[in-house]
Amino acid sequence: MENHQLAQRVRAFRKLKGYTQQELAAELQISVAVLGSLERGTRRPEQKLLERIADKLNIDYNELTDSEHSS
Repeated sequence: MENHQLAQRVRAFRKLKGYTQQELAAELQISVAVLGSLERGTRRPEQKLLERIADKLNIDYNELTDSEHSS
């Protein structure tokens, strides 16, 4: 999945679940700048961070990454 597609999915799921960037970043114990760059597609997160995001948003990792299996 390309960065911009992943960025759009992270942003969409965050908003769908009712989190602000500040709230989700605090829950994940990362900076708002890191989350913002992830949502803009300027940073490709490691799989562990994506797993944490999916867990915090209460969605399946594959839903977030739009993959049929995690790599």
